[in-house]
Order: sequence, then C-alpha cells, then structure tokens
Amino acid sequence: MYSNRKTSVTAAALLTAAATLVYGCDGGPSTGSGPSKAGCPAALAKAKAAVQQAENTDASWNGPTSGPAAVPDKTIVYVAQTMTNPGVAGVAQGVEEAAKTIGWKVRVIDGEGTPAGIQAALSQAITLKPSGVVIGGFDPRLTSQQVARAKAAGIPVVGWHAVDSPGPSENAGLFTNITTNVEDVAKISADWIIARSDGNAGVVLFTDDSIPFAKNKSELIKRELAACSDVRLLTSVNIPIPDASSRTPQAVSSLLSRFQNKWTYSVAINDLYFADAAPAFRAAGKPGSGPPYNIGAGDGDPSAFQRINSEQFQAATVPEPLSQQGWQIIDEFNRAFADRPASGYVAPAHIATADNSSGATSWDPAGYREAYRKIWLK
Repeated sequence: MYSNRKTSVTAAALLTAAATLVYGCDGGPSTGSGPSKAGCPAALAKAKAAVQQAENTDASWNGPTSGPAAVPDKTIVYVAQTMTNPGVAGVAQGVEEAAKTIGWKVRVIDGEGTPAGIQAALSQAITLKPSGVVIGGFDPRLTSQQVARAKAAGIPVVGWHAVDSPGPSENAGLFTNITTNVEDVAKISADWIIARSDGNAGVVLFTDDSIPFAKNKSELIKRELAACSDVRLLTSVNIPIPDASSRTPQAVSSLLSRFQNKWTYSVAINDLYFADAAPAFRAAGKPGSGPPYNIGAGDGDPSAFQRINSEQFQAATVPEPLSQQGWQIIDEFNRAFADRPASGYVAPAHIATADNSSGATSWDPAGYREAYRKIWLK
C-alpha cells in the first residue's frame, strides 16, 4: 500500500489559507441541495461528473481475455504485511481461490506488521523454494536483501500495493505490481468530498506516512482537495496501520474537541481507520450517518461495506476489487512461468455507497472469474 514522493500543497499552507476564508458561504456544510455556492464551479462540475461515472456498477469486464494456458504444479507463498489489514487478507483469499481453480498450492505467511516480522516472513518464504512469492502490501525496499535472494534463485515476485504504480518494476525486483492507479483512487475520493459537499467542506485526512504508497496517496488527495477553495484541509493525521486500533480513537476524540463542527468530512488511505474511529464518534454523540461524512480511499473490506450499508460512521469507499486482484496475481504468475510479459491490466477506480452496493460486503465486479478460467483451462 508506496514510492516517489509527490509533494503538493501542505497541510500547513492549507490551514493558513483556510484562516482567510469564512467557514462556508451560509455558515455550514452543504448537503448537496439547492444551488451551489462553491468558489470552484469548474472543479465542482468535473468532480460531480467523475463521481457519477465511478459509482456505475454495470461495467463489463475490461481485463485480459487471452494468455497462456495454466502451467501445472506450482506453489505460491503469499507474504502478508499483516493479516489484520483487511485488504491484504482479502487479496490472500482471492489468491487461494484462483490457485485452487488451476490446482496450485498456496501458503500464507504473516509478517505481523513489523519490519523484523516482514523480513523474517519473506526469508522463510524464499527458504521454502516456492514457484513464486507475493509481496502483500509492503515496500520491497524494506526487504531488499530477501528480494535479491529471490531473484538469484529464479523465483518471480509479484507485488500487491508494493510500490506506488501498477505494472512491472525492475528497480523493486517485481515481475509486476498489482493495484488500482493511486492517482485515480486519490482523485476520486477527493472528488467525492467536493461533489457531495457542493464544494464546501472541512476535511480531516488519515494516513500512514511509513508506507510510501500511502504517503503518496495522501499527498495526491491533498492536491485534489486544494482544487476547490472552499474545501479546507483541517489537518492530516499520521497513524501507522498496525497502530490504528490503539491510536485512532484518542486521535479522533482530540480532533473533535479541536475542530468541533468545522470537521464535516474525512478521508482515509484505508477504511480500517473508520472502524477504529467509530467508538470515539459514538461517544461524542455524532450521528452514524454523519457529519463527518467519511470516505475510505481503499481497500473496501467487508467491515467497510457493513458500516456504509448501516450508516455507521462511513458513507463511501473507493474499494479495491480484492478477490479479482487475487485472481490477477495468479494470472501474472502464470504468465511469468510461461515466459510471457505481464498483462498490464489495471482495474478502474470505483466508489461504493449504500445506494449502489445493494447490501454487498465487497466490490466484486463481474466477469473476471469466467475470463481467467477461459484463459487457463483451455
């Protein structure tokens, strides 16, 4: 979930700018009804059009429809940053499901969210001499020695949220990296805030600066929010994902005391922050349906959908198609084993809300299982 730092508008600069603005044009956040009073009509129009497209659930499969038949008798080791991260765990389940379809074996090793644990897990994975290794949600630079060992042993490595861009990464030692385009995810999450608020919001951003991918995502979110002058970034909160359960409740309580009703929207680089924030919102008497209206810029795990569908302190998510990405990981390995290039497929960004999820607990687009089976089992 991670490199090239893209610094844009800083939180401090935005706070300084916010001090010169009157809070809202009518004393409070817009709910989207009535004429917009936003100071960014062009950005608002673009945001509303983008959000409408991203909320569409009827798109057909636009991924690979051709490739090598399944190479038999392979073993994959999935090294997880931490299996307490629902996105990492959801992809692992997709890998296991897809591998079973073609008769491969999968083993999951949990890095337990610490640098030492992740390094030990990847070392163990390579010692097992598998056919391929998955880097599940951590920066390959953290394990450069282990990745070099895998390369020397001829073991292909496929990343999930390992670097900040999808596709092959020779520098990181990856046959390919699977993720939605971070620019698209960051932009659409910020656009949702701009569109839903009619361009008038006070925003808190939750991120994990220890992960380059996440830090880059948060910088991109800030940049897109800054496109609308009446959308103010109140603060950016850095809480490492492994510490989210222990640190988020206290952080939210402090932020509510600090910003009070000026805090109308939140965006987080991962949905799990809102699971941990919910008790603090509830204790403060905040309504589950908002404000603050909260959107997760990944990963779209089942608990996020449950919060969204029951209006419990989360209104939307930009979900990764976790199961589909697990199937893509197996397809990319199959291409590597057949000496073919990576597929190059990148799933489009999607927004899930209570209105378009129909009670589902994941974003599971149609068509990919059938498409991959046709490729592998011919």
